[in-house]
Amino acid sequence: MPPPAKTAARRAPAKGRAPTSDYRVERFTLDNGLRVVLSPDPSSPVVAVAVYYDVGMRSEPEGRTGFAHLFEHLMFQGSASLGKTEHFTHVQGNGGTLNGSTHVDYTNYYEVMPSAATELALFLEADRMRSVAVTQDNLDNQIAVVQNEIRVNVLNRPYGGFPWLLVPPVLFGDFANSHNGYGDFIDLESSTLEDAQGFFDRYYAPGNAVLTVVGDLDVAQVTAWVHQHFGDIPARPVPERPSFAEPLPTEERRATVHDRLAPAPAVAMAWRVPDPQDLTTYLPYVVLAEVLTDGDASRLQERMLLQDRSATHISGYLGLLGDPLDARDPTPLLLEVHHPEQTPVEAVLATVDEEIERLATGGLPQAELDRTVARMTSRYLREIDSVLGRATTMAVFEQQRDRAELVNELPGLLRQVTAEAVQAAAATLTKDARTVLELRPGGAA
Repeated sequence: MPPPAKTAARRAPAKGRAPTSDYRVERFTLDNGLRVVLSPDPSSPVVAVAVYYDVGMRSEPEGRTGFAHLFEHLMFQGSASLGKTEHFTHVQGNGGTLNGSTHVDYTNYYEVMPSAATELALFLEADRMRSVAVTQDNLDNQIAVVQNEIRVNVLNRPYGGFPWLLVPPVLFGDFANSHNGYGDFIDLESSTLEDAQGFFDRYYAPGNAVLTVVGDLDVAQVTAWVHQHFGDIPARPVPERPSFAEPLPTEERRATVHDRLAPAPAVAMAWRVPDPQDLTTYLPYVVLAEVLTDGDASRLQERMLLQDRSATHISGYLGLLGDPLDARDPTPLLLEVHHPEQTPVEAVLATVDEEIERLATGGLPQAELDRTVARMTSRYLREIDSVLGRATTMAVFEQQRDRAELVNELPGLLRQVTAEAVQAAAATLTKDARTVLELRPGGAA
């Protein structure tokens, strides 16, 4: 029997000490392979339930681009016991919220519910894990929905696929890493019921998933409910995840795209970084992106926005979707700069090179590092303060690193990053190692 639940909390630091967290983590694995993480927190009467399946855009076969995202939509179209809209009706009728999303290396689903409806949320997730309603009508309908989503979010929006859809074909060579994860219309329209059922059978097995339950819960009771609703879902073979590694670039790669809706030019720069599984070598790059681009005092913001006025927007992040801790190898550090028409792209690149070189040769003052890490830690602790933020963070840590406990350890790991490690990371962002994607407004000449 687990010990009585204690209040899970973000701890206020003693004077002179950095803030941290001490959220309780309980875990077990069902006979069918489903990994379960529970984290009780009685501070508010809500609970978050999240299910992460180890299948994402990189898992799509050639000729089926966008299929992981299409299947995410299908998972809301009915299940073993529920009709097409009943999942939404049950959640929203109890005052809850729900959603799902497709990422490079996983697909997730979640509900946030009043704690009195915890069992209902577990039943709903178990029911669609048991059997989703794969029908021709649902497939045809959701293909049309996804196509319309692509029109709205990419084709008819300025900078719609920039840079997350447009950089990979330049940066990477292998199909798994380089293809359009949102989907090609021809690939989507040629999807069959057999494709959908096979995708479900292969990737939506209990042993290929992590379930997290966070919030106002009784560990013993939720454990019993998980066994009741998920325990008799038949085990299926879990696909071995292939390595998606590919050789590092040895010379600069360049490409240009035209955006008829963009009001001004932009440029993206990308560099491959070390395997995110090794946080010792990876976190300095996460800190480096912040040093370069986050806040008015960051290197590139201060230089290009406030001094030179050679840019109108700058951002930097790890991973194609902007979350540095939810992607596996290979993954890039991305810098994105939007600039006035009168500023040549080569001038933008030269300024970025100068600032990176200044950091790589001149080093990083300890005060600047401390300020950056404090800001990152504060933002992270705010994110995991919500039950949903904590449930999703624990799920991805458990899925990709087998350590949901990293939810508490990450602030300390960030504080262990040294100025020398950030400087060394900056030294690897060379011209020969980078990919440059230039976006020009208007149609192609």
